[in-house]
Amino acid sequence: MIHLVVIVLLSLLALTALVIVRLRSLFATIMLAGIYSFLGAGWMLILDAPDVAFTEAAVGAGITTVLMLSTLALTTKEEKETGRNPIFALIIVILTGAALIYATFDMPYYGDPQAPEHIHVAPRYLAGSFPA
Repeated sequence: MIHLVVIVLLSLLALTALVIVRLRSLFATIMLAGIYSFLGAGWMLILDAPDVAFTEAAVGAGITTVLMLSTLALTTKEEKETGRNPIFALIIVILTGAALIYATFDMPYYGDPQAPEHIHVAPRYLAGSFPA
């Protein structure tokens, strides 16, 4: 059952992101960004990270939405059409994404007992903790 909830939440996150990209109305974009933050907070709650979920709900959906709506009150309601070609921005995004993916190849596998944090840091914490 939990897998179904995760799949639905991730699907809604992806759908919300796609709709945000396609919208021209800034008000609708701000509202959907708040919904995206709430969906992300729900997903983090399912991942047993209630502190991160609470922070995402408070900052991402709460404060950020209020600040963006306040800014929108000082500007226009619709996005202006640009005459520029976004190919340069697309190339930068693809190169950045490729660099981030390449950087993950150097990371240790999840749960690897020979990972640096298990060899150097964990024994020090365990030695300094209270006896069971």
